[in-house]
Amino acid sequence: MILRMPVSHEEAHEIARYGTSRWGYLVVKLVLTPIFRLLFLMGVTGQENVPKSGPVVIAPNHKSFWDSFFITAVLRRRVFYMGKSELFQGRSGRLLLALGAFPVKRGESDAEAIETALAILKRGDVLCLFPEGTRISDPDSLGIPRKGAARLAIEGGAPIVPTAITGTEKRRWPLPRRVQIAFGEPIPVAGLTATPEDAARIVDEHLWPSITEDYSRLKSRPGLIAAGVAAAGLGFAVHRMRKR
Repeated sequence: MILRMPVSHEEAHEIARYGTSRWGYLVVKLVLTPIFRLLFLMGVTGQENVPKSGPVVIAPNHKSFWDSFFITAVLRRRVFYMGKSELFQGRSGRLLLALGAFPVKRGESDAEAIETALAILKRGDVLCLFPEGTRISDPDSLGIPRKGAARLAIEGGAPIVPTAITGTEKRRWPLPRRVQIAFGEPIPVAGLTATPEDAARIVDEHLWPSITEDYSRLKSRPGLIAAGVAAAGLGFAVHRMRKR
């Protein structure tokens, strides 16, 4: 009955700041993780770069609504993340809260979302923030990063882990594709202040170059199915040559 009741914007932030259902989160994670790994042939590198304790900001590029779910599926630590406020207006709001999401009003300064994000970091949890601020549908390019994620990380005293994810973008044909995630080395924020200048330096000199490099590297890898098809074609060609 509780999950069927809509949740207000204020209540959603109150729940996110002071505790959400760990049991609900664990159940969904245990169900989704093996399904995701099987259906999407997931490949993950750099998990050791995510600190095992203390506040952390995971900063991935953004291609799909499902990006946060894939990040959650491959990390042992619980992950909290922002979601656009429209997603919380229906009855699914409480389910999203149980999964670690909290609402943010896009296109305006949302002091309540910032307060919730800092509360999550100050209690030593993992926060996932997308520097691009919105989904970039083009599979071959990244968007322009904003400085908000870096400023929150600095203010919350949390290292930033640059993260590249590929394979989640929409495609016109329903073929399986491989989702790949690469976690880069954490970027320390000690000694920095939450100013536009320091945030810009973090993003421009460290965060986005790391994500861009890993994204390009992941995109250049042939997907598992594509590699299989290529191998099958090569095998067939060799077989034909031997019969001649």
